[in-house]
Amino acid sequence: MPDLKVTADHLQRDAYLYVRQSTLRQVAENGESTQRQYALRDRAIAAGWPPERIHVIDCDLGKSGANAIARDGFQELVSEVALAKAGIVMGLEVSRLARNSADWHRLLELCALTATLILDEDGVYDPASFNDRLLLGLIGHRHFDLGDTAVRSVARACSAIDEGAGISRIVQNLQNAGMAGRSP
Repeated sequence: MPDLKVTADHLQRDAYLYVRQSTLRQVAENGESTQRQYALRDRAIAAGWPPERIHVIDCDLGKSGANAIARDGFQELVSEVALAKAGIVMGLEVSRLARNSADWHRLLELCALTATLILDEDGVYDPASFNDRLLLGLIGHRHFDLGDTAVRSVARACSAIDEGAGISRIVQNLQNAGMAGRSP
């Protein structure tokens, strides 16, 4: 079933899958992670993008995300978003897109201004939506005190709310993040 955030306007533009791992050693030793990244292409197809309009940017494999300057693929991605050519940007973990706060927040701002969605393994986000923007800011913030597991638990709680899930599922996700009491 297509995601409700994906509209006809998004589908008129292209989908961009950004594949990256920080070091060549990670590329060599973590093949499963690389394959999971490439598999996100199937999520774009399921959401309605034709395969020929899904662009895979993987020239930054083995390059650190600490700075955008040395990452030609990231520069290409940002350019496509800024030119409003992207309907959606995909990455296994959205925090892989940019590992420093300035690059991350610039990308979020451009996505919000051009109505470009962001997709990761956990869901689809609309940076123009306050709640999604807040969540994306937390996910991308490398020094967030709760850590990645907690941020993902909060993300699942927000998704559960959006899906109309029962309170017990939402509370369980918040408990996993250490943000709710143990009794529902």
